Amino acid sequence: MVKSDAGTVEEYLAGLPEDRREAIEAVRRVVLEHLPDGYEECMQFGMIGYVVPLSRYPVTYNKQALQLAALASQKRYMALYLNNVYGDPETLEWFTSAYAASGKRLDMGKSCVRFKRLDDLPLDLIGQTIARTSVDDFLSFYESARSKARG
Repeated sequence: MVKSDAGTVEEYLAGLPEDRREAIEAVRRVVLEHLPDGYEECMQFGMIGYVVPLSRYPVTYNKQALQLAALASQKRYMALYLNNVYGDPETLEWFTSAYAASGKRLDMGKSCVRFKRLDDLPLDLIGQTIARTSVDDFLSFYESARSKARG
């Protein structure tokens, strides 16, 4: 995984090759247009992150803000990490079905949707996926998952 040392989103974008910068900026615009109230954009783990700010939810397992999504330029591809898809079987089923219906080929790991070109992504579906999970729903899911992990 390629990790950036950029301190701001603007620095991160400025450090990308032009073709990657244009694609990442386009996906970023879609994410920001559909991001529910209460999330913030920041740099986290060397990627552009979309998080529940620590001022809203400070008690996390790793002392980092809870991340709904992240956007990164990796060595061989670009990636959009969708933690609401990864963490919720119902959302995963909806997402993979809608992706297949888009006619585009899904290249997905646990949470990351990998793409080499902007045309590889159904941007309308990406927007719907981001808009799907409010901060309250994300926190409820997180708390439920943590209580199950503690047993």
